[in-house]
Amino acid sequence: MEQRQLGRSGLMVSRLGLGTMTWGDGTDPNEAASQLAAFVEAGGTLVDTADVYADGVSERILGQLLRSLVDRDDLVVATKAGLTPRGYDASRRHLLAALDRSLDRLGVDHVDLWQVHAHDPATPYEETLAALDEAVASGRTRYVGVSNYGGWQLATAATWQRAWPGRCPIVSDQIEYSLLQREAERETVPAALDSGTSVLAWSPLGRGVLTGKYRTGIPADSRAARDRLEEFVAPYLGEQSSRIVESVATAADGLGVTPLAVALAWVRDQPAVASALVGARTTAQLRAVLLADDLTLPDEIRDALDDVSDV
Repeated sequence: MEQRQLGRSGLMVSRLGLGTMTWGDGTDPNEAASQLAAFVEAGGTLVDTADVYADGVSERILGQLLRSLVDRDDLVVATKAGLTPRGYDASRRHLLAALDRSLDRLGVDHVDLWQVHAHDPATPYEETLAALDEAVASGRTRYVGVSNYGGWQLATAATWQRAWPGRCPIVSDQIEYSLLQREAERETVPAALDSGTSVLAWSPLGRGVLTGKYRTGIPADSRAARDRLEEFVAPYLGEQSSRIVESVATAADGLGVTPLAVALAWVRDQPAVASALVGARTTAQLRAVLLADDLTLPDEIRDALDDVSDV
C-alpha cells in the first residue's frame, strides 16, 4: 500500500487508515485482531482511535494487539482527546490528563499522532496548542494534529504554531470527506493546502451509503437499522444523496468494480488527502475495502462524479 507524507513532517502513513470506532462497540477483540492482521498484511500502517471510542475500550483492545499481534514499530498509532460526555474540553488540564489515560490503555509510552478531537470555543487557542507542544516536548507524542476543525479554525491553529520557532506544527486535520460530504472543499481543504497540513478523511464511504447497500431499503444488519446509529446515517438517505449513489453505481458498472471502490478512490486521491480512514464491523467488510484500494479513477469518471456531487 502506498505510503504518503503527513503534512510537511517526515511521518509517512498508509493511504488507507484503519479506524477503530466500532472496536468494543459492535466489534469484539477477536474480530479486531483479525481486522488488524488483514490491514497490516495489506501494507497498512495508520491505525486511528480515540479516548471516547467505546469509552476507552477501543484503545484497550488496540493496546492488547500491540503487545500480542503486531510489532508496535510497524504501526503509526494515532489517538484523540477533547470530547467528553458533557461536550468539548480542549483545556490544558483535560487534554494532558486524557493523553496519560490513553497511553495507559494503549500500554505504550508514546503515540505517533495525537489529535484534538474537536474545536473547543470555550478554551483559547494558545492554551490548547501549548498543551500539544508540551505533549511533544515530554515525549508522549511524536506529532500533533486536529480533528473536525473548519477552515478558519485550522488556519488559526496552523498559523499560531508557525509564528514562533520551537512550536510543533499541526500536521493533519481529520475531517469527514466523501462524495456525499464535500463541504470541506469550501474552506478546510484550501486551508490545509495553504498551511501544509494533510487531511485525514473519515467516513470516506459516506457513512456506508456510497457502497450502495441502501439503494433498495435499509438492511437489517446495517448501521441505519440500529437505533443508536440511525441518526448518523439518515442525513445521507435523501434524494440528492440517492442521485450521487446511482452515479457511483453507474461508474462502477462501467469500470467492472464495486461502488465502494469508486467512492473510496475518489476521496483517497483528492488534493491534501494523505489517508482515507476506513472502519468496519467485520473483517469481511474490511477485506472488501482493502481489495478496492487498487483502483485509480480515470479523469473522465472523476470529472463526472465531481459534477454530480458538486457542493
